[in-house]
Amino acid sequence: MLVSLVALWGFSAWVTVSDGVNLLWATTIDANVVEPSEPLLWGLQRERRLTIDALGSGTALTQQLRAQREDNDRLRQAFDTSARSSTTQWAAADALITRSHEVLRQLATLPELRRSIDAGKQNRKQAQAAYDGLIDSFYPMYDTALAVLGDEQIDKDGRTLTAMSRARELLSRQDALVSGILAGGGFTRDDQAAVAKASIIAAYALDQAASALPAEDQQAFREWRAGASVTQLRALERTMASADPTGSAPITAQQWRTAADGSLSGLNTMIQDGGDHLVDRAAPVAVGVLVRLLIAGGLGLVAVVASIVLAVTTTRALLAQLNRLRAAALDLAERRLPGVVERVSHGQNVDLAEEAPPLAFGPDEIGEVARAFNTVQETAIRVSVEQAELRLSTRNTLTSLARRTQGLVKRQLDALDVMQRRATTPEELTDLYALDHLVVRTRRAAENLLVLAGATPARTWRRSVPLLDVVRGALAEVEDYRRVSINPLDDSHLLGKAVGDLTHLLAELIDNAVSFSPPNTAVTVSGQHVANGYVLEIEDRGLGMSSADLAEANRQIADPPEFKITGTAARLGFYVVSRLAARHDIVVTLKSSPYGGVAAVVLVPLALLQEPEQGDPFDPDAPSPEQTTAPTAPARPRPRSSVQQGATPPPHLPQRTTPAVPRPDRTAPPLSAPTPSTAPAFALPVRQRTTPTAPPPPQTTPPTADRPLFTPGGLPLRVPQTSLVPELRDQPAPSATSAWPDEPTPGIADDEDELRTRLAALQRGTVRGRAAAERLLGERDPYGDQEST
Repeated sequence: MLVSLVALWGFSAWVTVSDGVNLLWATTIDANVVEPSEPLLWGLQRERRLTIDALGSGTALTQQLRAQREDNDRLRQAFDTSARSSTTQWAAADALITRSHEVLRQLATLPELRRSIDAGKQNRKQAQAAYDGLIDSFYPMYDTALAVLGDEQIDKDGRTLTAMSRARELLSRQDALVSGILAGGGFTRDDQAAVAKASIIAAYALDQAASALPAEDQQAFREWRAGASVTQLRALERTMASADPTGSAPITAQQWRTAADGSLSGLNTMIQDGGDHLVDRAAPVAVGVLVRLLIAGGLGLVAVVASIVLAVTTTRALLAQLNRLRAAALDLAERRLPGVVERVSHGQNVDLAEEAPPLAFGPDEIGEVARAFNTVQETAIRVSVEQAELRLSTRNTLTSLARRTQGLVKRQLDALDVMQRRATTPEELTDLYALDHLVVRTRRAAENLLVLAGATPARTWRRSVPLLDVVRGALAEVEDYRRVSINPLDDSHLLGKAVGDLTHLLAELIDNAVSFSPPNTAVTVSGQHVANGYVLEIEDRGLGMSSADLAEANRQIADPPEFKITGTAARLGFYVVSRLAARHDIVVTLKSSPYGGVAAVVLVPLALLQEPEQGDPFDPDAPSPEQTTAPTAPARPRPRSSVQQGATPPPHLPQRTTPAVPRPDRTAPPLSAPTPSTAPAFALPVRQRTTPTAPPPPQTTPPTADRPLFTPGGLPLRVPQTSLVPELRDQPAPSATSAWPDEPTPGIADDEDELRTRLAALQRGTVRGRAAAERLLGERDPYGDQEST
């Protein structure tokens, strides 16, 4: 509305100002064009008459003609300066500028015309025609310079005065013609006809122009026409028209000069008086323009300023209320709603009336908006509370499901233990090993639910665990574990509180590397000490990820978003990894591998590392580190005999939960077998066949000082074990029936009784190992095979 008011004021002010501008331009044009040109026009008319007189009489330049030429040159220079001024260029229209330039161009030919006349190159008629053309160029300029003041009568009177000025020019031409004839002394029929024609034209032009004059100016014209000079002039015209054209002129030059000068002077006075009357009549019009300009410009401006002030004050009041409403909305969005959601997520009660107090802004439109906002904020807070309660309920549901799943997993593992003790064939044992591996993976899936729900998995350890065992435990939770290669790791230990989470984290990364790489490629796990902790790197040779996907994955791992049920499940592994890493300030970074795949770098901080322990000081029956360390899990077990190939366990079975849990080996050999450190990994024990063997060779003692070193024939005497070190002496040489041969004994799996005997020995060893592990670990957690905290 304010803009419309300003636009309306601007339009009315411009209409009024345009009239004032026209008045200003008219004044400028009159002062710079019309006034300087009128004296020049009259001077040119006199110069024309004097020139024709001189040419008619045949005399040289007179002093009067020379003086008139000098006056005209001065007037021409003044007119040229004023017509070309900058103010004239601003005020004049394009048509006026064009016609004024045409007048100046005609005036520029005046010196050449004078020289031609002075040289006798032009006669009387030619000179008069040249001057007539020069003077005629003034009147189109006057027509264009006529100001339009918005008053029809004034504009009409101005055009009438211009017509009177043109009629005066015709009378001046008649004067010049007659003066030239009289100066020559002769009077011909052509001269008589020319004078009559000029007289009729001048009289007709004067009558036509005078008929349009105002009443007071018509009275002045009638008085001029009835004057003695005009009467004498008309009498002389009639005399010349009736005289004999074959003799001398019927009138004298002095008679004509007296009558013509009086007539032209009176007519010029009448025209000037008419112009003064026109200015007097135009003065009220100009005053009206100024008054309209003052009213429309001044008072309109005052009204616009008052409207602006009123609008500003009203706007400030409205803005103050709107700012309060905006502050309330921002407070709801940035402080109250997040606080309500956080408190509800922690199980606290929320009072909607206290959290959403109503806003009071009065009965106006803004008050209506505030009341609508009150409804909006109450609905928003109520929905936020319901959503927070829904998320809390969802987390509790996930936690309950995960706990129940962990209980079922524990029962499955117990059942598998019993079934493995009762297994009698290698095929059954292999199937049980595969089922055991699936159960371990199921336990990791259940722990993923706990991580998504924000709960903490129950698997914890009191003592530190070697990082190598942590990596082995993670490898045990991967389906295609045979493709994973573990590079040598140093003897670094991890605090017990981070063992379960780091094992889960590494299992997720290794599983991801195995899943997104070709089956014929290997996944490498390596590690080393750095300044800020210990770095574990998992590198695959798969398809890899683009730079944008790597940046997005690293951003998600570094700053995990809030888990939503409606969110995408394509990258839940990254979410689980980020949550597990955030618990212990572990830094996980994904980068491109030189082999084309992805390398995951896991930085374990120094705070989670510990020197290797030599036993639990609070447990007098705690085994040594050698006893609690699980056997090494090879990437691909070597093939054994038919029994061994059918019952080769995956690497996690000797320590089903994680490598840090010191469970006894289910395939532990009998007491007479070598220790796991010297036996091949995860190979079933093979006892010596009961076939008769040759007696051992007689023991040969090394030579002593009283025993000769040469035979009776003088040859050197060979004594067995003479060159061996003391530790290797008196050890029986390996035979073809050794209990742990490098290659399986042919036909050993064909003896069913022998196989049954070995499986029974395996079960007895398993029972003894579990009893020892239970004494070491004490009571286990009810949700799985783990240490209690």
